[in-house]
Amino acid sequence: MFRITVLCDGIAQEEWPEAISDVREEFRSRQWHHIVDVWWSGQRLLLTIENDYDANGQALADEFSDTVAACAPGTPGYSVRIVSVAKCDSLP
Repeated sequence: MFRITVLCDGIAQEEWPEAISDVREEFRSRQWHHIVDVWWSGQRLLLTIENDYDANGQALADEFSDTVAACAPGTPGYSVRIVSVAKCDSLP
């Protein structure tokens, strides 16, 4: 299993009150992921997921970027990047 954290920079804080619940809801439907946390930290939206296949975090980063585009259409300049990937024992 892998615990992956990705973040999204470049979106104004006032645009994200609903984004946390939107991201959580979107990833809840993706049963290949287990959501650990979604939170706002200063000027960034962070998502931590556990799954059993994404050893480098790129698949999650791509999915997160697509989700941000759907939740905040028309927001230019945002970027998604991988913060960390760590091996973990198992999904809770």
